[in-house]
Amino acid sequence: MTRRTVLHTFFYIILIALAIVYLLPIYLMFLTGFKSISQVDLKTMWSLPNAGLHIDNFVAGYKQLAPNINNSLMMVIPESILSALLGSLNGYLLAKWKFRGSNLIFTLILFGMFIPYQSILIPLVKFMQAIQLYGDIPGLILVHIIYGIPITTLIFRNYYAGIGTEILEAGRIDGASLMGLYRYIMFPLSAPSFAVVIIWQFTQAWNEFLFAVILTNQSHWPVTVALNNLAGSQLVQWNVLMAATLLAALPTLLVYLFLGRYFLRGLMAGALKG
Repeated sequence: MTRRTVLHTFFYIILIALAIVYLLPIYLMFLTGFKSISQVDLKTMWSLPNAGLHIDNFVAGYKQLAPNINNSLMMVIPESILSALLGSLNGYLLAKWKFRGSNLIFTLILFGMFIPYQSILIPLVKFMQAIQLYGDIPGLILVHIIYGIPITTLIFRNYYAGIGTEILEAGRIDGASLMGLYRYIMFPLSAPSFAVVIIWQFTQAWNEFLFAVILTNQSHWPVTVALNNLAGSQLVQWNVLMAATLLAALPTLLVYLFLGRYFLRGLMAGALKG
């Protein structure tokens, strides 16, 4: 074998080993989720279920989390779509319509990415109470949309910066307005960036915990908060908890399994054009 082949083989072995280490917790979750409560023990955690597969653990986990999964879906779907639309409009204006102070505005928007959540919790709660959205899902949607503006604007601006201005000039000659150019030219060309942003925002909002536990009451808890409470009870049924955890992780897993190729294509398109 050549030196290059040896190096490639060595790197593949390292990557496979790292992937195995990364997947071990998921493997343990699967094992525990299919065991009876009597089989759940640290000494036998690597052992396969020896009394059949207990699908009832997943049924019990789903019954406990069903309302919260519904809350999460009601939150992440509109949040992802609205964040993508706002980011697309911001990116379009900042990339193609240069005006005095546009670079400063873009810098200030990006600054929002570096503000820790913890530093604004008290004023955020006061503000949500003042506009009467505290404790409900619409308030959580609003917070995620606002906190998503910096990253969505950055992704779309970088993508639009790589699109030639000639096509916009042609649209202007044909009489298209500012929003007409966006609607008929830029928006149809934005599918790769929309795929990246929607997948990103969906994942971030679904897995987020801090805003969810602070800004919602018990009846509107998303799945992450409900799952944490299952683990915090006095008597923890670890088999049901592991099954519930897998169910909670399933939506984001399915999103990346079925839409991951579009996510990678969108990232590459933005990288190549930006």
